[in-house]
Amino acid sequence: MTEDPTMDHLLPAGIALGAGLLGAFLLRLLLRWLAGHAGRTRWGGDDVIVAALRTMAPWAAVAGGVAGAAAALPLTRTVQHSVNQVLQVLLIFVATVTAARVVAGLVRTVTVSRSGVAGSATIFVNITRILVLAIGFLVMLQTLGVSIAPMLTALGVGGLAVALALQDTLANLFAGIHILASKTVQPGDYIQLSSGEEGYVEDINWRQTTVRELSNNLVVIPNGQLAKSNMTNFMRPEQRLTVLVQVGVSYDSDLEHVERVTTEVIAEVMTEVGGAVPEHEPAIRFHTFGDSRIGFTVILGVGEFSDQYRIKHEFIKRLHRRYRSEGIRIPSPARTVALQQGAVVLPQQRAGEDAAPLL
Repeated sequence: MTEDPTMDHLLPAGIALGAGLLGAFLLRLLLRWLAGHAGRTRWGGDDVIVAALRTMAPWAAVAGGVAGAAAALPLTRTVQHSVNQVLQVLLIFVATVTAARVVAGLVRTVTVSRSGVAGSATIFVNITRILVLAIGFLVMLQTLGVSIAPMLTALGVGGLAVALALQDTLANLFAGIHILASKTVQPGDYIQLSSGEEGYVEDINWRQTTVRELSNNLVVIPNGQLAKSNMTNFMRPEQRLTVLVQVGVSYDSDLEHVERVTTEVIAEVMTEVGGAVPEHEPAIRFHTFGDSRIGFTVILGVGEFSDQYRIKHEFIKRLHRRYRSEGIRIPSPARTVALQQGAVVLPQQRAGEDAAPLL
């Protein structure tokens, strides 16, 4: 039997509940002010922590007020125990969700700072979030009086069956962890696989890697296949790279003049076109006496893989215009057909074959 609540009970209970609500309101104002200061710092981790506390701290204040109000009322021991247990479970739930957000946010901040790109590798974020939520769930069961030892035993036995059933999924999971841990590929890198897929790595999650092609189409590659493929990473160990452009001039050209003019065009492109490397030293290498031209290679410096197309485009246009003004001739491909009496000897005809008669 419980006695009826009187003013001596209701007044302290109301004060405790009001104090809890007032504390929640004041904490929310304080944390909003802290969030403004955290947003002006260079480290992103303080933003994550303050944002998480803005959710947890007010709920903790309200739960404290409710607990104080329940202690002031003339409740039976069973009801008091039930109220305390519910409040404990509520606090554990809020704390678990808050901790999952904080840990996931900090992991995301670390992955962004390590890779230097806007996207993050969600595989680590998802793993840490799941681990924190699982631990919080087990703590809640323990608080409610549910023994977790049989559950852990069942999970251990059932985990083997699940692992056998999900071999491909687990292979992709561990392949993704290995890829990120070895730092061979990070979000933001431009990669090319031996199977032909290429593009910027958008994200690496627990099962697959998303690659964005230059056409803005997304290619989804299982982590296991990515780990087994021969791959070229155009941004590691250095983002800058060199691009080769093949050029040819006629045999009557003055090669010293050709080299000087081409060098001037290279320097102009390197300093005026976006994505080029201004400090790149112009490089020209003659290498071939061709059928109708002398061939040489021009080496250009580009900031990253996708810049090469724009730089090649501008270089070829400017070089062609400059060659025309300087009188340097780029010969067209030519093929000589020898005429014999009564037959035409075609260039692709092999030695020893009879010539085809003229019609």
